[in-house]
Amino acid sequence: RAFSNPSLSHSGASMDGGRRVWAPHPVHGFVLGTIMDLGNETLTVKPAGGGEPIIATYDRVFPAVDDAIKAAADNCGLMYLNEATLLNNVRARYEKDLIYTYTANILLAVNPYHDLGQLYSSSQVQRYKGRSLGVLPPHIFAIADKAYRDMKVLKQSQSIVISGESGAGKTESTKYVIRYLTDAWGTGAGSIEQRLNEANPLLEAFGNAKTVRNHNSSRFGKFVEVHYDDELKVVGGFVSHYLLEKSRVCKQPPEERSYHIFYRLFAGASADTKHSLGLTDPKDYRYLNGGSLKVDLPSDDMAEFRVVENSMSKLGIDAAERLKLYQVVAAVLHLGNLVFKDSGDSKGGSVVASRSQGSLRGVSGLLGLQPDDLKENLTSRVMTTTKSGAKGTVYKIPLKKSEAAAACDALAKALYVRLFDHIVRRVNDGFAFKKSSYYIGVLDIAGFEYYQMNHYEQFCINYCNEKLQQFFNDRVLKQEQALYEQEGLNVDVVSFIDNKDCIDLIEAKSTGIIDLLDEESKLPLSSDMHFCEMVHSKHKGHFRLAVPRQSKLAFHRDLRDGEGFLIRHFAGAVCYKTAGFIEKNNDALHESLEMLMLESQDTFVRSLFEHRSSSPPSSRKGHGSSKKLALVSIASKFRSQLGELLEKLRLTGDSFVRCLKPNLKNAPHLFMGAEILSQLHCAGMVAVLNLMDDGYPSRTSYEMLHKMYQKHMSHQLDARSYCDAMFHSIGMHESDYKFGKTMVFFRPGKFAEFDQIQQSDQAGVVVLATKTSKWLVRSRWRQAMYAVLALIKLMRKIRYRSNNRLLIQRTVRGYLTRKRHFPRFETIRKLHTLQTRLDTVALTAERLKTDKQQIMQQIAELRKGIDKERGKVMATALSRAVMEASYSDLSGQMEKLLARLRDVERQQKMDESALALQRVQEEMKQERLRKKEEEERVEREEEERKMKIEMETKRRQEEEKERRLRAEQQMKKQEEAAKKLQSQMDVEEQARRLAMIEQERRDRELALRLAQEDGGPQDVDVQTSQELSQDYPDSRLSRRSLRRSIVVSAKQVEKAAQKHDLSGWKYADLRDTINTSCNIELLEACREEFHRRLKVYHDWKMKNKRKTPTQEDDAEQQRVPDSVMEAARSASGGRSAPVVSGDAGEAPQRYFRVPFARPAGQSPDQPKGWWYAHFDGQWIGRQIDMLPGQKPILLVAGKDDMSMCELNLEETGLTRKKGAEILPRQFEDLWARHNGPSYERPANRI
Repeated sequence: RAFSNPSLSHSGASMDGGRRVWAPHPVHGFVLGTIMDLGNETLTVKPAGGGEPIIATYDRVFPAVDDAIKAAADNCGLMYLNEATLLNNVRARYEKDLIYTYTANILLAVNPYHDLGQLYSSSQVQRYKGRSLGVLPPHIFAIADKAYRDMKVLKQSQSIVISGESGAGKTESTKYVIRYLTDAWGTGAGSIEQRLNEANPLLEAFGNAKTVRNHNSSRFGKFVEVHYDDELKVVGGFVSHYLLEKSRVCKQPPEERSYHIFYRLFAGASADTKHSLGLTDPKDYRYLNGGSLKVDLPSDDMAEFRVVENSMSKLGIDAAERLKLYQVVAAVLHLGNLVFKDSGDSKGGSVVASRSQGSLRGVSGLLGLQPDDLKENLTSRVMTTTKSGAKGTVYKIPLKKSEAAAACDALAKALYVRLFDHIVRRVNDGFAFKKSSYYIGVLDIAGFEYYQMNHYEQFCINYCNEKLQQFFNDRVLKQEQALYEQEGLNVDVVSFIDNKDCIDLIEAKSTGIIDLLDEESKLPLSSDMHFCEMVHSKHKGHFRLAVPRQSKLAFHRDLRDGEGFLIRHFAGAVCYKTAGFIEKNNDALHESLEMLMLESQDTFVRSLFEHRSSSPPSSRKGHGSSKKLALVSIASKFRSQLGELLEKLRLTGDSFVRCLKPNLKNAPHLFMGAEILSQLHCAGMVAVLNLMDDGYPSRTSYEMLHKMYQKHMSHQLDARSYCDAMFHSIGMHESDYKFGKTMVFFRPGKFAEFDQIQQSDQAGVVVLATKTSKWLVRSRWRQAMYAVLALIKLMRKIRYRSNNRLLIQRTVRGYLTRKRHFPRFETIRKLHTLQTRLDTVALTAERLKTDKQQIMQQIAELRKGIDKERGKVMATALSRAVMEASYSDLSGQMEKLLARLRDVERQQKMDESALALQRVQEEMKQERLRKKEEEERVEREEEERKMKIEMETKRRQEEEKERRLRAEQQMKKQEEAAKKLQSQMDVEEQARRLAMIEQERRDRELALRLAQEDGGPQDVDVQTSQELSQDYPDSRLSRRSLRRSIVVSAKQVEKAAQKHDLSGWKYADLRDTINTSCNIELLEACREEFHRRLKVYHDWKMKNKRKTPTQEDDAEQQRVPDSVMEAARSASGGRSAPVVSGDAGEAPQRYFRVPFARPAGQSPDQPKGWWYAHFDGQWIGRQIDMLPGQKPILLVAGKDDMSMCELNLEETGLTRKKGAEILPRQFEDLWARHNGPSYERPANRI
């Protein structure tokens, strides 16, 4: 029991026995502390490391274990499953250089930003080969091995989805997965495996770049497939790529670089090669000098160039082809140095500046073109008429200086994109295959991105991440819970934020942002501003879309409504500047430039464009017939590619790796808790943790297991029974698995047993089948032994019964005999009684003067009849009915004789009376009878009249009562229907409100992280709840985020009407006032508020209870008997019982005794515990807990409130519980017997 000291009120002492909790912190995410105070809606926590107390709402404070630094390999193994313990476990492991952590079968990987030694060595590859999850420490190799074994057992292709923010380590994780798959399970392919591993350096050189958040950021997405044949040997691979960021070729932010190949070519190429390419220094090229030229990367460009050269060599790209690649790269750089100026003629065209003639000749030579042809096609374009005039006439239109520069940039980007496509094709040619049976795909795509100002590239990348997050939600959360429901598993529903509305905002047909962008691009006079205005107009009021001025960052609010929009993504709100959206969305090239490239004298350059153009540009619809370029929408193309990718993912088994970025500085051994916590929320790991608390991440069907082991079965059993026997044979407890309708499910942490069951090699199957057979034999032997023991027991029971059968027979025969002759005994007794009465009648007849002889003769005849009947009963076995009939006949004769005797006596007396007196008496009697009848008639009439009046009155009352009852019932039905509808609406509104609040919290976290990078936290505009309620008036955001029970809500309404406002009082102040105040009104208000806070606090503890109850939790549950708590929950349909107000001095003192529930498994013969309570008015004053085998616990209000009942008397239902109330003397004697302290009633202070 935890006792709080009433003397500690404002000294900052901890409460509830110093309970350790996690409190929210803006930098560390959560910090450890102890509870100082229970507020009206908040908890005050004192940080363990010192500092100012933290005030947080109940739903943001979580319980902590005593040993907070102890780390678990699987988050599902934590004592408390919540976001605070999840973050702390990741932190504890990261500080020990344990960067991997499981959450069920999902891997969390924290980027260490430094070398971890032998973590990825060849010995580690062999160590994890064929080992189940959970057997060895968490590792990326374990996820790769699981994918391979799932493919092997399930005969289904697998996908490993690696996701996370930029700089979280996705690219490195992808390389380790591919390396493991080829090293551990690809021993039969040789050069193919080597080429799969060597493809990464080449793709990274041309597709990765340095950004402010990552030195090796992938600027494209790739899905690498490792293909296997029927024998599960590597036969080849295939790389699909998505959305290369082509705008980076021409321009980069000041602190970022273009693609690695540009800088590595300068650093690593020989002097002769650079001379032949016309390359000098990176700072001399416009496409590079706008970004960062500092050499601050962890790797060396010269060394990396050699790695790229080696990679291309192993992939079969010879020196001549490598030179061709470098020529295109150099041509792109030279194109960036072309400068255009106005021609000065009346046509308003442009020409290449004289200082750019050298670059023009360099580009022309590298691309196999004539300088004049290139100059002409850069400064003009061709248009062909299709309608009016001479159809098919070709016109050459001069371009302005800005248009020529744009055409030059477009050509440079087209060259680089086509070059990258060629490299991917050559990589795929390096490990081509004819046929495969299965594959394991590894998805590595750009993570969620957010910058101070975001553009078209970030929009496409974040759209992709929205789709991947939806896939994760659908596969891990939606489908998982649907499967549990379908299979009949009783698993609580876990809520999560569904981002479907955000995806619909982007990709919905006709109204989505992508389609609006395409439609705008087709207009003759399209503009980015008009596109932005259309987006705001089509989606006005959409929760996911807002204008820039609603951003929480000051530099976003400088944008006008037509210059950008803000999208609330699953990871937080991102503001996009729409300038350049239309230009970047169009992947088309001027017809003249495309035709020029197709006429190049260089076969390699020509092949780059021939591959893209299967037909001449002039033959394609609309190309060249308009005043603007035909639209080739990049966003629409990317949407189609994403659809194909997700469909491919849905058709495969899946494994998830969630990469986490520990800090914003890319520094080792620096853990920013708030940064990690935000990423965990965005990755959906908190919802996954809640689901896995009761979930079953591994499963298989009965039929599959039965089919796998059927030919090795020595006992014919149905599939489910055989599975049950198999699980018992390997030592699994029944709580480790659960049977559904068609599948068996396994708890988290049972992956080793699950993999052992699903092993597909014959030796393993035979071993497990043998174990199962042995277990079945032992089980049946035990059943046979139990049967023998049961037979022995039955034999002894039969012998015992045989020894007592004679006693049973005697007893039964005696009973049957008595039962058969009982009617005869009863009849003889009755006849004897009748004989006695007849003798008495004979004595009376002797005194008669008249008819004496006749009466005596009748008596003699009756006596003969009785004697005759007695002889018949004794001699013959007559039925009860016959004997009853005979006795009734004799009794009738006796009654007639008595009647005649009375008549004779009465007649004799009458004869002796005087005739005159007889006449007078008769007259008087008649007169009295007449008067009596008259009075009775009058009284009867009056009584009838009154009864009629009462009946009519009662009828009217019943009619009115029935009418009121019907009206009340109708009103009650309407109220119940309205309450039910309102309750349903409240639940839906609550879910929507919580989703909005969660989204707002993520927006603030993302804004804070961005501000910390760029301008410091002072730039963040953190809105208050009142401001949020103004922005979203329909969402009722002004309500508390903690979902209160109806009981507490009723208390709040009642408190608001009270005289004293105690919402700002501390818990210690309330307790001290209760213990010392003489103001009765204030004291009663404090007691009510005090117990209301106790209810909220105990509800919070029950919500955050341990996964595995401890002895401390068992003691906590014994605070109040379960029957009392159940009565409180069910009373009045969940509504709070009213508190009877009145004078505290007259408060009744009532005493109760209720038994504690007997523990499960305890024999009914063992004693049970008792709970004694003394209620001082409506609130408990003293309490005694008497548990079997334990010392009685005596508690007093004002000192031990944390361990006492917090309910009022009406809520407990004790007054309505039969036999619960006891005499005061019984409680006081027990209190004194156990030396209970004295109790001072509040009324005694007056």
